[in-house]
Amino acid sequence: MNGFTLTRDAFGKLVLTDAAGTHEGVVPVRAFPIAAPEEGISLVDADGHELAWVDRLADLPAPVRALVEEELKNREFLPEIHRIRSVSTFAVPSSWEVDTDRGRAVLVLKGEEDIRRVAEATLLIADTHGVQYLIRDTQALDPGSRKILDRFL
Repeated sequence: MNGFTLTRDAFGKLVLTDAAGTHEGVVPVRAFPIAAPEEGISLVDADGHELAWVDRLADLPAPVRALVEEELKNREFLPEIHRIRSVSTFAVPSSWEVDTDRGRAVLVLKGEEDIRRVAEATLLIADTHGVQYLIRDTQALDPGSRKILDRFL
């Protein structure tokens, strides 16, 4: 293993035990949450100091990996858009009705600058409430969704 154990305390906080001792309130942080979400995970203490580095989640024993993945899921809220159903107008602000990996949602785009390209075909869209939506691959969207999106890019 990576020289540490990971458990939860009675309050549900992660506890890392390594050669240096026991560290409570451990938080996993992805180094590259969009480009490589399964690689480069830092386990940090409450002050943000790195306690352990995980090259790949798959390298962790199943129970430890499950704890890290569960904690990341609880910390990160990044719905992934799979389909754009409709937009209220092609001017901004506009309301978008979308299907995400977490269900149907309506987001309000206040400006075209709230759509950011983070890779060749990957976009982050920020709505007026500060929620970030991910489009992992614009080419994987259906033709109708791509047509709507092209009007804003």
